[in-house]
Amino acid sequence: MTATAPVRRRGLWPSGVVSFACGAVSVLGFAPPGWFPLPVIAFAVLSWLVARAASARAAAALGFGFGLGLFVFGVGWVYVALNQFGGMPFWLAGPATLLFAAFLSLYPAIACTVAYLASAKWRMFVFPAAWVLTEWLRGWIFTGFPWLALGYSQVPISPLGGIAPLAGVFGVSLGVTLVGSAIASLALDQQRWRAGFVAVVALAIGTIAGMTSWTRPVGESVTVALVQGNVAQDLKFREDALLRTLVAYENAVSQAQARLVILPETALPLFLHDLPPDYFERLRSVTAERGADTIAGVFENDPLGSDRYFNAVVSLGASPSQRYRKHHLVPFGEFIPLKALLAPIINDWLHIPLSDQTRGDAVQTPLSVAGQKVAMNICYEDVFGEEIIRQLPDATILANVSNDAWYGRSWAAEQHLQISQMRARETGRWMLRATNTGMTAAIDETGRVLASLPQFTEGILTIKAQGRTGSTPYVELGNGPVMVLSGLVVAIGLALRRRSDMASR
Repeated sequence: MTATAPVRRRGLWPSGVVSFACGAVSVLGFAPPGWFPLPVIAFAVLSWLVARAASARAAAALGFGFGLGLFVFGVGWVYVALNQFGGMPFWLAGPATLLFAAFLSLYPAIACTVAYLASAKWRMFVFPAAWVLTEWLRGWIFTGFPWLALGYSQVPISPLGGIAPLAGVFGVSLGVTLVGSAIASLALDQQRWRAGFVAVVALAIGTIAGMTSWTRPVGESVTVALVQGNVAQDLKFREDALLRTLVAYENAVSQAQARLVILPETALPLFLHDLPPDYFERLRSVTAERGADTIAGVFENDPLGSDRYFNAVVSLGASPSQRYRKHHLVPFGEFIPLKALLAPIINDWLHIPLSDQTRGDAVQTPLSVAGQKVAMNICYEDVFGEEIIRQLPDATILANVSNDAWYGRSWAAEQHLQISQMRARETGRWMLRATNTGMTAAIDETGRVLASLPQFTEGILTIKAQGRTGSTPYVELGNGPVMVLSGLVVAIGLALRRRSDMASR
């Protein structure tokens, strides 16, 4: 051991470069390139490096390097929101983006450390389990940011994506990392038969589950019009552009030949009570005349008269008016954590309008419109699969309204579309997306995009959507089974390592 340790230490720097490159390459596995084998291969290389690491500290450095490559290149679009639209100077927005990526990189570092400290015989299982646990923690701590969980890269066509209705995105991540870890074991010539078996079983489970129909159609299909207003973010809240925006959406609602019309998040960029007195009534009447319903994004004051307000959608038309209020808000964009302490600092450097919103209720009922029960979620909310299933199995269709114009011409909107594809596959439901500048799309229950509008264009996407009923295993059980299984595997792997160390003394 002492003879080989110096060689490993000398290899730490090049190994760190390789791990960073693997993280960066993994980004290409997600949309828009969507080369889904890349995250599997990258994780295999990382597993190989961790197995050869000289110490727990070296393993942590490898994980941090992988995370830095993944997040700097994968979510670097945060800089656009901070600098271009949030007004933060470049010399502050750049370091803030790097600091954010560095914080997210701590989770892969923890997973690699746990894998190194586990029994070598169990490492092939412990590393994937630890990785999935840290992905889940990343989606929970400080309200969570589970973007770029490895499982997202596998929808819609990878065999491993078929695990989604069984165990959700983290179950798919477990499949990705198990196959990657098995490849590393084969390369290291360790437990070759077991490694091959694990890879084959993971792929087989995904393939069989993906071919299974977990839900069934209910009722007749409904014609839906998804409106993409293409209002530039720097014009959205300007007073001289408000009238043009309101007229454009009123015209879109009038022109739409559909039983259900869905407008984007905050399509009407005013408080509901500040809209022109007859505007909402005109939208309601023109929709109701053809027996249809419109769902419109708008800000809404608390009816109790306080200074609280909500990012909401309101339905109007033939059905009774209903509303949904966004529950999972974006830190610093929609609310300020530790407001008394941070608000004076943040407000000096970041100028995002309406950034002090109030959470809607955690559990809300689907909107009963156009003969369907529509489970609404607003923008960032569809990143949290276990929150989406709160409205199921009652809901027949999922709908997301978003405004990804904050991130310019980056990959953010296409990554977000892929996240919506995962939600559709997890739940066995169609997902309808109406966005400001893209990606506006209709996704079927298998996660396939059936139709979409080009980004940064104004248009109406009309499609017949099919409501579905029934539950997938994920809808019934959520993330619990994968987390419990992963926790047990990690605990056993660490306990066996400790027993081995004690026996060798």
